[in-house]
Amino acid sequence: MPEHVSIFQQVGVAFLAVATVVWVVGLVRLVRHVAWGTAQPLASLPGQGGPPALESVPLTPDERDAFAGLVRQFSRR
Repeated sequence: MPEHVSIFQQVGVAFLAVATVVWVVGLVRLVRHVAWGTAQPLASLPGQGGPPALESVPLTPDERDAFAGLVRQFSRR
């Protein structure tokens, strides 16, 4: 090793190399797990209850006119 490289730099490079290997191994395992179709949904998350209920609010005639004006304005572009 060159004499101008400190021990902290050497340890840092070694740590980054080990972290990279661990990350790559974990990523490969995750991709294989998903690609093979063995992925299970997380049990701690609740299931979805379906789509949300539709909501509607009655508009006043002025609000309807304003909305129609916006639609006309956007349709010109």
